[in-house]
Amino acid sequence: MLHIIKLAVGCDSLGTLAARMNQQRLGDRWVVHTRTMPKRADEVLAGGSLFRVVDGLVLCRQPIVGLEPSMRPDGTQGTLIVVSKDIIPVQPRPLRPFQGWRYLKPEDAPADIDAGGAADGVGAMPPEMRRELAELGLL
Repeated sequence: MLHIIKLAVGCDSLGTLAARMNQQRLGDRWVVHTRTMPKRADEVLAGGSLFRVVDGLVLCRQPIVGLEPSMRPDGTQGTLIVVSKDIIPVQPRPLRPFQGWRYLKPEDAPADIDAGGAADGVGAMPPEMRRELAELGLL
């Protein structure tokens, strides 16, 4: 299994990301557009997730359910990353901007924040507090 990490450019919160994902869906499919097809697609499709960097922090993931070739508006080849509609919050982690997407090994991926609040209390914190603590290196 292998994950992918990608910036959510222009999003400043998980709410903004959810709204954008809803606008970009194709019918009942939730998709993220990208330029290149992962060469390690089989590993990604074996249970990988798309982790999203929102405003400088890795904040969430969405399980990847498919990878499909597509045609971009300019006529060039592109790829659709088909994801679950579920946006799963993860332990915030600062990350500098980068172009495109990157592979993310499972052992390097941030842990999920339990929906009921993680045992350490991080899940119960307001998102802004988690962001500030992550930026200070305290999470």
